[in-house]
Amino acid sequence: MRTLSVVLTVCLLIGVNCDEHTHIYEDNEEVVLWMNTVGPYHNRQETYAYFSLPFCAGTKETISHYHETLSEALQGVELEFSGLEIEFKADISTTPYCEIQLTEEKQKAFTYAVKNHYWYQMYLDDLPVWGIVGEMEEGDGTPSYYIWTHKKFDIGYNTKQIVDVNLTSENKVKLTVGAKIPFTYEVNWKKSNVKFEDRFDKYLDPNFFQHRIHWFSIFNSFMMVIFLVGLVSMILMRTLRKDYARYSKDEELDDMERDLGDEYGWKQVHGDVFRPASHSMLFSAMVGAGYQVTVVVLSVIIFAILGELYTERGSMLSTAIFVYAATSPVNGYFGGSLYARMGGKIWIRQMLLSAFMLPALVCGTAFFINFIAIYYHASRAIPFGTMVAVTCICIFVILPLTLVGTVLGRNLAGQPDFPCRINAVPRPIPEKKWFMEPAVIVVLGGVLPFGSIFIEMYFIFTSFWAYKIYYVYGFMLLVFIILMIVTVCVTIVCTYFLLNAEDYRMYGLFQTAFYFGYMALFSLALGVMCGTVGYIGTSVFVRKIYSTVKID
Repeated sequence: MRTLSVVLTVCLLIGVNCDEHTHIYEDNEEVVLWMNTVGPYHNRQETYAYFSLPFCAGTKETISHYHETLSEALQGVELEFSGLEIEFKADISTTPYCEIQLTEEKQKAFTYAVKNHYWYQMYLDDLPVWGIVGEMEEGDGTPSYYIWTHKKFDIGYNTKQIVDVNLTSENKVKLTVGAKIPFTYEVNWKKSNVKFEDRFDKYLDPNFFQHRIHWFSIFNSFMMVIFLVGLVSMILMRTLRKDYARYSKDEELDDMERDLGDEYGWKQVHGDVFRPASHSMLFSAMVGAGYQVTVVVLSVIIFAILGELYTERGSMLSTAIFVYAATSPVNGYFGGSLYARMGGKIWIRQMLLSAFMLPALVCGTAFFINFIAIYYHASRAIPFGTMVAVTCICIFVILPLTLVGTVLGRNLAGQPDFPCRINAVPRPIPEKKWFMEPAVIVVLGGVLPFGSIFIEMYFIFTSFWAYKIYYVYGFMLLVFIILMIVTVCVTIVCTYFLLNAEDYRMYGLFQTAFYFGYMALFSLALGVMCGTVGYIGTSVFVRKIYSTVKID
């Protein structure tokens, strides 16, 4: 893998334009065509380097610049110079650029690619371009395989910027062992009225992202929010008011009458509800990670709305990595303070668990998938240098920032502030109906948050796995806000039911591996985020109700 380029600085020093960096060209200035990947059209996760097929490159061996980011390496972007000489606004008639001698091995490779409908991807000024390797024809019961040998580029420009690129594949040649196959290209420049900021519109799929469906989904979710908010308000305003009145009446009784009375409900577990979790270190680490993931998701969505990150290759992942590293103090602060309030003493171990829990799971899954990708020689294989770079980010950026947040959290918010003191002996939990068991309530409580986001998840996952460009981040922000509200309301209702039942406990091969591995990571991150939001709402609710009544 090539290392990260510092060409931008060099270009500034020698006083020339950096084209792909600035997207501004002068007449006859070099325009670079990058070859990226090749793979079967019907299985877009299976990609290989373009020159893994026996294609030949152009005659030009050196270029004036190169760049590849960390996110591009993680996404399997394999940019290799095409060798074709293209200059801004300079038409090129049909020109041969290389020739291959079709040996039996090369013929088998191309035949396999054509049979499996291989296509390839290129980039010109960060605009993606796709082409098909060849086609198959049936004749006399025996299929014949052909390869396209001529690439015709029609490039649109507006003033000094490239706004459109189209590729036409022409001149098919039959794949025959021993044949010499010349490859040619042609470049035609055309003036266009498309604005530079609108040049990605042609790659969007408005028919897929039907806005009516989005609005219908949001309307349904909004009605669900109204229902849940009304339910929570009823619990807080009516049911709890009756509970307060009943408990106030009980306080007027003497000790003998109180002991003989039929006491029940959430007040009876006031001495146990704030008891530390059985695995306080893991619990606090997950809560801290949930705070961080929530901030990261919200920040990336806002950046995507303001900056249109989908127009820059790899910018979405780069932004997510930067925001995650920069928000590490959030993880340390909330996780460390919660662990201190629970009486935890091994705070360094807790800090390490908070800092490395999610990165270890993500990197572990990615590296496992990476070994499979290496076995298949796929472009998804992450280079060793990229692995080292990710490890360095975790050790030298995330860990120190998490340490800073942990120290601040322990000192500023680490003192217990529970409205009730904790009993020395845990209260036995009475028997209850099967539908009041925590496991049942957890499962049923997850239905409504899932129902509020599943339509948007369909669009997101389809965009990710079908390689469509997701661009409706405004809808995503609305769905995110609805998800937060629904999660808080559901956890408050579920917590009230559990406390009323006097239960104070709180619970919180290549393509297959690639799909299930990353889907598991997404589910884990979503679960941690929603669990933390639910914990926040529950904490506020429980503190409020127990601080309102008089506890002996």
